[in-house]
Amino acid sequence: MPLQNRVTPFGDLAAVAARGLLMGNRGRLHDAQRRIVRYAQGRRWIACLTRFKGRRRTVMSPRSYTELFFLDETVALAAGHRPCVECRRDDFLRFRAAWTAAGGDGRSVDEIDRRLHADRLTVPGARRFYRDEIDALPDGVHVEIDGAAWLIWGGALHAWSAASYTARRAIGRGPVTVITPQSIVGAIRAGYAPGVHPSAD
Repeated sequence: MPLQNRVTPFGDLAAVAARGLLMGNRGRLHDAQRRIVRYAQGRRWIACLTRFKGRRRTVMSPRSYTELFFLDETVALAAGHRPCVECRRDDFLRFRAAWTAAGGDGRSVDEIDRRLHADRLTVPGARRFYRDEIDALPDGVHVEIDGAAWLIWGGALHAWSAASYTARRAIGRGPVTVITPQSIVGAIRAGYAPGVHPSAD
């Protein structure tokens, strides 16, 4: 049976078999039986490579962080995770440069994580969203339409699913609920280009 460790753009955890292009963590979320017992632990939410320096891990080991999986980087960012400083250092440096260009304090990872934590949650376990004009949003941002997550990419909307992007539709006009945290949207606008699953192309 699949473990409950696939992250949706909304930041929720689903039990599905597909792994995705990135892994990451937001602390130890599981118990000794590998059941999810908390939404997050701490404010350092990161997105990592699935392979790095030959390291191997047993997923959801006791007394270890919970390995989470994302379809792609746009989903990780929508859920409120940022690039890992260790295994994705070049991506993190690009992200920090765009974050700073967008007016964020990028002097330290702690400052970035502090701001991100305020942007992604209203209270522990409850996501923060905001409204914006859909045609003003950059590629790489996820929005909510009729309860579902859609990726803005290449001049179109792409429906997210655990294994791939499926339906495609025109972007249109008007206000929409933005899932991706506002500070990350700012970094994308300032030039950070997130990785996307091939099914969006």
